[in-house]
Amino acid sequence: MFRAAHEPLGLRKNPQCGCCEGHADHLRANGFDVKSAETHDLPLIKQSHGVKPALEGCHTIEVGGYVVEGHVSAATIKRLLTERPAIKGISLPGMPDGSPGMGGRKTEPFKIYEITNGPDRVYAVE
Repeated sequence: MFRAAHEPLGLRKNPQCGCCEGHADHLRANGFDVKSAETHDLPLIKQSHGVKPALEGCHTIEVGGYVVEGHVSAATIKRLLTERPAIKGISLPGMPDGSPGMGGRKTEPFKIYEITNGPDRVYAVE
């Protein structure tokens, strides 16, 4: 059984962004130990992980050797850490309404993409 507490998350966010802490709260409520840090270097951090501009999310999380972009649900992050696929990470691009930590209403399924050197592929649909 997966134990989130054994996988601390480092969440890097823009100092002016409030929704990132909402996402951190969602992850904490689902058992993750989240360490949040403000930075003005998000573009460089994303680039260092090979995140394509089209896959950039609101904030960047480093966990278990992976990068997680944006408001990906705790369930999908747990799946990533359980399956351990040979990818760089996963991304929910942008700031979709209704995603964990965001206000608003979800209007369609969220596509979570793999972060790789190859073409964009869907990892999960939430």
